[in-house]
Amino acid sequence: MKSLERTGPLRRVLVFIGTLALAISGNSCSRVQEGVTASGTIEVTEIRLSPKIGGEVIELIAREGDAVEKGQILARIDHTALDLQLEQAKAEMRLAEAQFALLVKGARSEDIQQGREALVQAEENLRVAREDAERTRQLLPGGSVSEKQRDDAEARLVVAQAQANAAEQALKKLQNLARPEEVQAAEARVDQARFAVQLLQNRIQDATVTSPLNGIVLQRLVEVGENIVSGATMFVVADLSGVELEVYVAEPDLSAIALGQQVTVQIDGDPPAAFPGKITFIASEAEFTPKNIQTRDERVKLVFGVKVFVENPLGILKPGMPADAVLVP
Repeated sequence: MKSLERTGPLRRVLVFIGTLALAISGNSCSRVQEGVTASGTIEVTEIRLSPKIGGEVIELIAREGDAVEKGQILARIDHTALDLQLEQAKAEMRLAEAQFALLVKGARSEDIQQGREALVQAEENLRVAREDAERTRQLLPGGSVSEKQRDDAEARLVVAQAQANAAEQALKKLQNLARPEEVQAAEARVDQARFAVQLLQNRIQDATVTSPLNGIVLQRLVEVGENIVSGATMFVVADLSGVELEVYVAEPDLSAIALGQQVTVQIDGDPPAAFPGKITFIASEAEFTPKNIQTRDERVKLVFGVKVFVENPLGILKPGMPADAVLVP
């Protein structure tokens, strides 16, 4: 009898432990069977569009909610002053090109012909002056000419020689092309003028604001007539063809999900709409639940951020829309 009394409490303890183990096991299975569902908000990648130049907004083509295509013009900035600068730059480019062509081509044929005729005349004058000077030298000893006449003849010879040399150099200058250094400098001026034209053309193109993607205009922040500075936001656009749902998962549920896993995303409605999604990101470090979670009990929990990508070809899912992700059905 005493032996049975001693073993009774032990049996009761063992039975209690077994019952507790079954209860814990049953709760764990129930959690997996019930699935893992997390709530979050639909997010998209927003792009803020700004003009590269400042000025007055003269045209706005897109409005909030409009579907836009990549390269589509959304707005135009006044570029009248740039147009005038462009015309001036084009004139300077034409002048530089003409000067360069003149240096490369050299003198005109009629200028060269005139130079040849001037050289022939100078050489003839030199021949006559040389013969005259020689004659006076021969006649001076016989007294047929005076010393003054001889000196005058010698002076005419010197002048004629100088004139012939000058005419020869002038003809060579006309016949020869410009020096290589002069050609290079003229060519550099042409390039500089062309770059100035291209720069102004690019700045005029920058006065047009275009969409960088196929998407939706979420915000339009300016009106026609406003003066806007370079870099100020004019539009906010986003591609809604694919959105992300960011949710937070508690550590015990983390082992039930994996990258690339297919999940179901649901939004409120009657009946609720469901969309297929895929897990694209699982945080490697835990964090406290963000403050936008309503209850304090939930905010103090350590959770892991998870991102789910959802195809949205019809644009049904909108930024900021609440949604639930069924991570484990």
